[in-house]
Amino acid sequence: MSTRAPIVSRMESAARASASTEDDRRALLDDESSAWLRDLRADGNVREEAVERLHALLLRAARFETGRRRASHPHLRGDLDEIAQEAADDALLAVLARLDDYRGLSRFTTWVYKFALYQASVKVRRRSWQGREVPVEDEAWSVFASAGSLPEDEVEQSELLGAIRDGIRTALTPHQRSVLVALALNDVPIDVLAERLQTTRGALYKSLHDARRSLRRHLAAAGLAVGEQREIEYGKEVS
Repeated sequence: MSTRAPIVSRMESAARASASTEDDRRALLDDESSAWLRDLRADGNVREEAVERLHALLLRAARFETGRRRASHPHLRGDLDEIAQEAADDALLAVLARLDDYRGLSRFTTWVYKFALYQASVKVRRRSWQGREVPVEDEAWSVFASAGSLPEDEVEQSELLGAIRDGIRTALTPHQRSVLVALALNDVPIDVLAERLQTTRGALYKSLHDARRSLRRHLAAAGLAVGEQREIEYGKEVS
């Protein structure tokens, strides 16, 4: 008996299951979301009009996000509309490229909003650092070490910070040291640092993870094991 028949049968079964899943997904979509998908996948004027409406929706979302960040970036007031326009343009391209990724778990408009909010937040952070030098040295130590410390904690904190400082200088590679200091001490946005170092966010997260692991080993060897709460105090959450 040929082995081809069972293989073909399994392939046909998988294809039918996939088609059934797609049909079920479409059946769950609300009418508005279905209409968006239909029009964006159409041809001619129907698609062009849908793309224009989508861009307008994304622009509103981007303007909302840039407006929300206005207070924390007052020096960008004159650039915010330009940033919103760029964010809407890039979000539109991303949505159109990923239409097949939409699974109907939320309304289509909710799904596309996230693209615009993400693009706007990234562009605001990047523009705010445009022309600024990215600090990769531990210049924040003096402020960081004295911030909010109580007298009874000063000795313990001084010992811990001294060990951390020593670990940063001796236990990390130059790249790990630059990444940790820039992200955790000097508040450089990770996408800005990725752009300056010509790498990816994922690669920087990996370097940051490796750096923290090396620091924990260094502190443990010095008898200063650092738990989760201590790590939060000197290693801020990176976003």
